[in-house]
Amino acid sequence: MFGLWKTWKALEAKGIMGINRRNADYVLKYNKRSLYPIVDDKIITKERAIEAGIQVPEMFGVISTEKEIEKLDDIIGGRTDFVVKPAQGAGGDGILVIADRFEDRFRTVSGKIISHEEIQHQISSILTGLYSLGGHRDRALIEYRVTPDQIFKSISYEGVPDIRIIVLMGYPVMAMLRLPTRQSGGKANLHQGAIGVGVDLATGLTLRGTWLNNIISKHPDTTNAVDGVQLPNWDGFMKLAAGCYELCGLGYIGVDMVLDQDKGPLILELNARPGLNIQIANNCGLTLRTHAVEARLAELAAKGIKETPEERVRFTQELFGHIHQNE
Repeated sequence: MFGLWKTWKALEAKGIMGINRRNADYVLKYNKRSLYPIVDDKIITKERAIEAGIQVPEMFGVISTEKEIEKLDDIIGGRTDFVVKPAQGAGGDGILVIADRFEDRFRTVSGKIISHEEIQHQISSILTGLYSLGGHRDRALIEYRVTPDQIFKSISYEGVPDIRIIVLMGYPVMAMLRLPTRQSGGKANLHQGAIGVGVDLATGLTLRGTWLNNIISKHPDTTNAVDGVQLPNWDGFMKLAAGCYELCGLGYIGVDMVLDQDKGPLILELNARPGLNIQIANNCGLTLRTHAVEARLAELAAKGIKETPEERVRFTQELFGHIHQNE
């Protein structure tokens, strides 16, 4: 028992945030329940982002009822690639990525050939709430398929890598690149076997990786190094993430973004309960960083000052960038 207590005190000293602290001190404190639908429903998130002029993958159409499944042909038209996803899904479940057409059938991103009827069946399953949070009836979203920037070709397997930035009251505090693997089925989901790679907030340079809770330096499928990769347009990602506070009103969020080879940085979704594995990938605890932001907020409030997204980004880059400190 004493050994466990000692281990926990060591983690606490390093600023490692546990799930109880995340829920009590951040999720419950900064996230109003009434605002959850904005982030829990991808269609609402997308509509709010479009209104705010924030770049997102284009929405081709929404199917809300069994009857509307008949609209699928009209929605996809002559497109050869698109994505079908549940509006209220979590963890990448229920997402169907179509990469090409094969005669009168479709080819998924993994190369599997499926029929039109199989896509309709998937949409029907989404509508029943099979993949939704809480199992409630859902809507199916048909949208643009992101083509990952070429920089990810050597360090990712099949799917679309994404970038998660945790944001407290508009201040980005920690970032991670999530890389699909063969084990994750091409999905950027850590619980299914994707790799999490820490990212330096100041420079956008990748740090070390974590895979199935082990520290790694190379991608298991491509064998290429995952550290030392310079992510393009990093300041753009940071400003996008910081601006999501004004977009949704939630104070503690995970902002998931992708880098499309043609359209640049795009917001994929927002998460009101971001996971904590990001700390392993960064070899750094969240608590020390969130406390520093809270101290900054108190200091500015006393002076009646509110910072812009650009100023918030500058503050956290100067304070938390690995080039400025030894972590």
